[in-house]
Amino acid sequence: MAESVKALPEKYQEMIHVAEWDMRTLAGVKRFREIKAKSLPSIAMDDEIVYSSIIPGQEVLQQEILKRFQKKNTN
Repeated sequence: MAESVKALPEKYQEMIHVAEWDMRTLAGVKRFREIKAKSLPSIAMDDEIVYSSIIPGQEVLQQEILKRFQKKNTN
């Protein structure tokens, strides 16, 4: 999952902040619970689970990032 995000084109990388948590640590488990994730892998955007148990294709991931970026930056 993290590799899909890391493989995004630079223009999308500039729109996001990526944080990855290790589920073998207390901090990782805590964050997993905070965002109410139910399974791995999961991608959350703006503290909301967007993809759970799937790895989205690059086009789908890019569309979701762009949609959220535009929504945040047009208000």
